[in-house]
Amino acid sequence: MSKLTLQQLESHLWESANILRGSIDSSDYKNYIFGLLFLKRLSDVFVERAKMIEHEEGDDYAWYDRDEHQFFVPERARWEHIQVQTHDIGNTINKAFEALEEENPSLDGVLASIDFNDKDKLPDKLLMQLIQHFSSIDLSNGNLSEPDMLGRAYEYLIKQFADDAGKKGGEFYTPSKVVELIVNLIKPEEGMRVCDPTVGSGGMLVQSVDYIKSQGGNPRNLTLHGQERNLGTWSICKMNLLLHGLSDHQIERGDTIREPKLLGDDKELLLYDRVIANPPFSLKNWGREEAEADEYGRFRFGIPPKNAGDYAFVQHMVSTLNHQGKAGVVMPHGVLFRGGAEGKIREGLLKEDLVEAIIGLPSNLFYGTGIPACILVLNRKKADEHKDKVFILDGSKDYQEGKNQNVLRDEDIEKIVQAYNQWEDQEKYCRVVDLEEIEENDYNLNIARYIDTTEEEEEIDVQAALNDLKKLEQERDKIESKMYGYLKELGFNE
Repeated sequence: MSKLTLQQLESHLWESANILRGSIDSSDYKNYIFGLLFLKRLSDVFVERAKMIEHEEGDDYAWYDRDEHQFFVPERARWEHIQVQTHDIGNTINKAFEALEEENPSLDGVLASIDFNDKDKLPDKLLMQLIQHFSSIDLSNGNLSEPDMLGRAYEYLIKQFADDAGKKGGEFYTPSKVVELIVNLIKPEEGMRVCDPTVGSGGMLVQSVDYIKSQGGNPRNLTLHGQERNLGTWSICKMNLLLHGLSDHQIERGDTIREPKLLGDDKELLLYDRVIANPPFSLKNWGREEAEADEYGRFRFGIPPKNAGDYAFVQHMVSTLNHQGKAGVVMPHGVLFRGGAEGKIREGLLKEDLVEAIIGLPSNLFYGTGIPACILVLNRKKADEHKDKVFILDGSKDYQEGKNQNVLRDEDIEKIVQAYNQWEDQEKYCRVVDLEEIEENDYNLNIARYIDTTEEEEEIDVQAALNDLKKLEQERDKIESKMYGYLKELGFNE
């Protein structure tokens, strides 16, 4: 029998959204579908392993021995129990989630936030249809045509839900190509500690792992940390990492600025080799009061204004870099030139030579906002030839137009990364700028100040244009004369 392909799995999962369509808001689909997908996957893998051990050992102990499984699935959480229910199905699913969390401490809180027991939104008839739909696919390891297939299908679903949810999609998802670009700029390596302080659904951590694999490194030798404020998104992130087979991670729940949770035994901020993030743009209620009383020394360059938290996240990231750490963060263009408190913070970062590169991106790449953004690359240990310099690149013109969002193409990413690696000037595209020049510009980093992107107007040969005009006038006179001749023949006077 042929194994399940990625394309089959993706279309099957998207069809489950169509079953829910009309019953619940599209921005809520993900919670229910991800929950059922996760439950079915854990159940199928558990049953597969228990049967294999029973067959090999001739003993049924694996159905009861927790040590034989990464996740122990008790009877009331197994799919065969859920799929025969005809009444109170939502309650049965909720109890299955509770049982999984009780048996597996690493799942604590991950599934409890998903409530299937709302009969107005999810009547038994609809849930029976959804469970029947999931019952038709086998998600055991032996039936998957490639090892990371479930994780990839999950990423596909996250993107589809972000598209469907529109503006709300930006709260938990950064476009994959933007993430790919940042990862290629900061180049994580095996053995490193990588953190995303506004982790969303975990895509940046997953792509860091993919990058290390692509470079021939061993991603198992990698520490992944993150923090996420939104409970539902935190759950999605945990499931995303687990479905990618990334069980060795620490994702904390809470507000990174108000209450950083990634702390060492000494209650100090943990430090990382790589930090990667796409914080909310110009967040208004970001936690200024808490920042003024910050006990971690994160805001030594200044407190950002109360209506724009961008530099709060930037300074948090800088504070969590170790002595050779590097960070890539998505920011709105305003952080490059706004004055006041933000200008002072920017000046402090530049004077300490922490800003390595600024990459201008095309507009309308992100969900929920059409404004152009940029990537800041921050580096605590610049190469000697990069010291006291900032690499500035204008990538705003290279993209593919999309129906709702514009998209970075592979060639756009390659062009940016290659230019950054070469660290050389390219006319109208990128420049290596000395800090002295930036200082002369009052530490304003607006890309247009350093890269002239105006198109040169084509020179006009006035004499040739006059000759062309004369020719056209002569042709017009001939045509008019001919037309008047025809009119005369028809009896019309001039």
